[in-house]
Amino acid sequence: MLKRLTWPDWVILAVLAGITIFVVLRMQGALNYNWRWELIPDYILRYREDRQEWFANLLLQGLVATIRISIYASVLALILGTLLGVARCSENLTVRLLARTYLELLRNIPPVVIIFIFFFFLSQQLIDALNLNAWSRGIARGDNAGVWEFFFGDMRRFPSLISGVIVLAMFEAAFVGEIVRAGIQSIPDGQREAARAVGMNRVHEMRYIIMPQALRKVVPPMANQFISLIKDSSIISLISVQELTYKTVELVASTRLIFEAWLTTAAFYFVLCFGLSLLFRKLEKS
Repeated sequence: MLKRLTWPDWVILAVLAGITIFVVLRMQGALNYNWRWELIPDYILRYREDRQEWFANLLLQGLVATIRISIYASVLALILGTLLGVARCSENLTVRLLARTYLELLRNIPPVVIIFIFFFFLSQQLIDALNLNAWSRGIARGDNAGVWEFFFGDMRRFPSLISGVIVLAMFEAAFVGEIVRAGIQSIPDGQREAARAVGMNRVHEMRYIIMPQALRKVVPPMANQFISLIKDSSIISLISVQELTYKTVELVASTRLIFEAWLTTAAFYFVLCFGLSLLFRKLEKS
């Protein structure tokens, strides 16, 4: 890639580097901030002398929790969003109106408001109804807790994780639904007419003809939506879900490493999202 850069590209990169250095130096002079970058590695991975082992500290714990929440929420959002997208294209007027109402409400209300509404009126009520708090504490005290912790982390915080997954998935499903709807409507009418001509009903037409073609077309925007979901996961820190942003707030409050902690968190998000964008780009070309 470096071989493709011409001299104007190098000039632009040099100017950007100069601006960055200038801003950093001005910040140091104006803020009179005492940088302590040497402390950050211990809050990512730390060695315990008493146990003679390495353990994940606050930032790495938050990063792992963010990855777990993003994976589970994306699967749930894909399922719900696909159902909503299909419902948006239904021949039944009532089904179409219900799906459109859900999509329009979530797409036109600030996400912070949506997060609190879903948490207090849906997610928390579901957790209380299923008595997940008592169940997860029982798992944490059991002998097979290690298997559960591999997939869900500390089982004492399992209800919090489930709350975050449900809330985030319900919010992101609205955007996934619109992507699926656009993919379905992009299929030419001739495909539907051909399916009906050979005797297919509506369900078989959607399952064997429309959806396979539609899903192939929506892969690029769906990949972008998954990356957006990872960034949007920071919002659920407002409902005390202990993901990366929540852990960063804890770290800043206890150590006053304000800039170091937030810049490290930004770097984690960037590496995660940029790495996924490169992966999806390769998958699109294959």
